[in-house]
Amino acid sequence: MDEITLEERLGTVVGQALGRNVTVEEFTRLPGGASKNTWSFTVRGPDGSAERLILRAERPGTAGNGMAIEASVLRAAADRGVPVPRIVVDGSESDALDARFLVTEFVDGETIARRILRDDDLAEARRKMAAQCGRILADLHRIPPDEVTGLSDGDVLEQARAHLDALGQPHPALELGLRWLSEHRPQRTRTTVVHGDFRNGNLIVGPEGVRAVLDWELAHLGDPVEDLGWLCVKAWRFGATLPVGGFGTLEDLVSGYEAAGGEPVDRNALRWWVVYGTLHWGIVCIAQALTHLRGVVRSVELAAIGRRVCEVESDLLDLLPWRAAPAPTAGGGEPVPPVDGPHDVPTATELLEAVRGYLEADVIPATEGRVRFHARVAANVVAMVAREIALGPAQAVAHRQRLAALGVASEEELAEAIRTGALDQRLDEVADVVRATVADKLEVANPAYRTGDDLDLEL
Repeated sequence: MDEITLEERLGTVVGQALGRNVTVEEFTRLPGGASKNTWSFTVRGPDGSAERLILRAERPGTAGNGMAIEASVLRAAADRGVPVPRIVVDGSESDALDARFLVTEFVDGETIARRILRDDDLAEARRKMAAQCGRILADLHRIPPDEVTGLSDGDVLEQARAHLDALGQPHPALELGLRWLSEHRPQRTRTTVVHGDFRNGNLIVGPEGVRAVLDWELAHLGDPVEDLGWLCVKAWRFGATLPVGGFGTLEDLVSGYEAAGGEPVDRNALRWWVVYGTLHWGIVCIAQALTHLRGVVRSVELAAIGRRVCEVESDLLDLLPWRAAPAPTAGGGEPVPPVDGPHDVPTATELLEAVRGYLEADVIPATEGRVRFHARVAANVVAMVAREIALGPAQAVAHRQRLAALGVASEEELAEAIRTGALDQRLDEVADVVRATVADKLEVANPAYRTGDDLDLEL
């Protein structure tokens, strides 16, 4: 007997929900989706009618009832006027597709952040979006916390430290961030439902502005300012300069929030949450890279994310009070001459450059969707490895010298010294060393990355 395909099973569950027989067409895996698998598809009825839908399914081995909580939050948000995709099939407690799932309506519009920030057709939307996001968050934060069962609450710093410790990856820059956050924590004045990932990239945008808010799997209970701060984390500007998602100003965001009934926003609390969000994103990047390295999900995208941690560290250091100028990169950025060996030409660097050229000139133009996206990621990874081969030896020497000047032998020892306060009398010097290390990592991972922060808030 032939095995029933995923598309056939999907057609059955959607048909039951719609009350008519349908067939699934144009079933396409969407790129991205580090935490869940996502597909777009069309269901067609016997009369030829068609409707485009979205399937989100948990990855194999996912524990807990997160999909059920997500479905509940979506319904509660819709009831408060938050623009969200309508749920067509709630499979959060079903095994019909071998994983818990949700089928929602397809909302037309742009989701790719860089296009949202650059396309001429969305210029008017960009002028409105910060205030719109403020109003949307005010509506979201009016959901009674007891209306959605199963939402977690907890101390975010304790969670961040526990998560970082569990990963086993010492990062002195993150320890500096944790130190500052613990010493400047604002008081929580109220507890609300928090989206947890409200940012550019999780919004569907049309010429009139935000059409829908996506990706609710991280919803929880907490301080509502967390959502506003997360939207202002530099990573979600995608190279643009405006502090709110790359598209708007803090004044528009906060004014929109408060005018729509949100509680007055304390600017120092907002800055604290921007610092926390930046640190949190660094921890998430480490975790996603380890998901690949430990074989849970093998993905060139997840592997590459591990090298983005230095971008986050750079952003974090710019937000912290130790403002000394960064030390120069190792060897002034000059590569170390190659050691003679038995290998023929091309060199390892030249081979990598050939692979990168093939990916960029042949593979990327000939592919689309998820394959094209991952081919572009792979080309960036190849370029990164070539830079490490050229610059890494000199950087390693300089790194050892900097650590020795502090009296430590490794990143792990430095992170522990920051955590315990053993180097509290030398924090400016420690910050200089950490900045130099992060600068070296950036020179390899993404030399074009622009540091700096323009949040006009008090430290």
